[in-house]
Amino acid sequence: MRTLPVGEGITRMEAWIESLGGWGPAMFALIYIVAAVAMIPGGLLTIAAGAIFGLLWGFIAVSVGSTIGASIAFLIGRYVARNTVKEQTAKYPKFAAVDRAIDEGGWKIIAMLRLVPMFPFNVGNYLLGLTPVKFWHYVLASWIAMMPGTLVYVYLGHVGRKSVEAAAGEAALHPLEWTLMIVGFLIAVAVTVYITKLAQRKLNEQTELDVESAETTKEQEPVKSEPAEGASMRPVKTMALAATAATVLILGACATLAPDWLTRFFGPPAVAMTEVYDEKPDGPTFDHSEFDRLLRTFVSDEDGGGWIDYVALKNNDRDALQRYIKQVGEADYDALGRSEKLAMLINAYNAFTIELIIEFWDDDKLISIYRDIPSAKRWDDERWKIGENVWSLNQIEHEQIRPKFKEPRIHWAVVCAAKGCPPLRREAYTGAKLDEQLDDQGRIVHSHERWVRYERDATSGGGTIHLTKLYEWYTGDYEQVDGGILEHAAKYMPELREDLEAGNRPRIRWIEYDWDLNHRSHIE
Repeated sequence: MRTLPVGEGITRMEAWIESLGGWGPAMFALIYIVAAVAMIPGGLLTIAAGAIFGLLWGFIAVSVGSTIGASIAFLIGRYVARNTVKEQTAKYPKFAAVDRAIDEGGWKIIAMLRLVPMFPFNVGNYLLGLTPVKFWHYVLASWIAMMPGTLVYVYLGHVGRKSVEAAAGEAALHPLEWTLMIVGFLIAVAVTVYITKLAQRKLNEQTELDVESAETTKEQEPVKSEPAEGASMRPVKTMALAATAATVLILGACATLAPDWLTRFFGPPAVAMTEVYDEKPDGPTFDHSEFDRLLRTFVSDEDGGGWIDYVALKNNDRDALQRYIKQVGEADYDALGRSEKLAMLINAYNAFTIELIIEFWDDDKLISIYRDIPSAKRWDDERWKIGENVWSLNQIEHEQIRPKFKEPRIHWAVVCAAKGCPPLRREAYTGAKLDEQLDDQGRIVHSHERWVRYERDATSGGGTIHLTKLYEWYTGDYEQVDGGILEHAAKYMPELREDLEAGNRPRIRWIEYDWDLNHRSHIE
């Protein structure tokens, strides 16, 4: 059986649109306008928009393109090719009733027709130009009423793309993300069906009344009658139901953006970064040599680095890891100077995380710290001792490091045991070398496509930069210290720095965060 190369076509279109940078959605909207005027069915284009741009920008591109295209066709039907279009009305017997209904109901009938088309969408754009509806009423009613259908098709493309990527192993989706995407899609479909049925009933009532009215008018004068009891409330009830349905539809659509939404509301807290501690050049230091040896032995530098052999460490040297953790718990933390404190906090966080993974390791069944370790035992378990303090991993990062050290580079050093995390360094951090080590970590992160990719427009500068979501989650940290995420990244990327100095700011896209374990066996 032969099939059309739809997937290949979408891939080629995506590559071409990607090359346009920030103009991609605008170009797609232009393509949609041409398709609408040329009466080319837009279903596949709408699905492609969701696959290429995602839910938000795909919806915007299609909504703008379809509305402008429908408006141009309307004007052509009304002013340029009126006689030609009028000849086509014979093919659509219900057009006369629709025309009379629009004369009475105006934009409300247009909105219903967009939800329940009585003739093909692209043909209808031209035919409606023959009706007495005002142009701007037509545009506004069409734009709003086409949104539910647009959203469902774009949603379908977006979910389809995510599903294909997950099946191919290109992106890891948490079960919560799957649930929210599927539930959101079902809600979008259900609400659209509800609105459509509501519009179908009202439209049928209106057109049938107009047909009956047209027939009886020939025989007798119309009799003025009072509206039935409660009839005056029907438009209000209908509008209220439609508004409620639209709200549910929007919430369902936003479900696919849940990872980012959840991150903003339930993820890393925003903090005011300050420097609380002073350096103590003649103060005490802490010996991290035990942890340093473990890192050099069990961490690999392959493919960007940071891969750890948890099995070998568990079987051969876990006692050494636990000795180091005990030493950290017995340290005189308060006596340490600024850099010594920060080095200890970073090393301790990483050592505690490794120990946590080993505790839950079960014959390669542990795939992700995020998915396979209970949340109560993961980042919020207050069990880790540093000096006289007992903190959770989240408290170490968000209460001890970020607010007390004005140092956004720590996000390249603190490792949560996921592939999407920065690489675990093959040496322990020390107070004496901390600044140099953090700078080197930044260079490593910004030189590997796991975390940063810059598709630069060599001609005009700018282009598209793909960044780790760490930048998105901790935007405030980089803004406080460097003025923004691009300004921080430019410290490690000469081409980006050159473009920013020339006033060319690239478009930012986020690299999906991979929560799979940074185990050596997972190197791709």
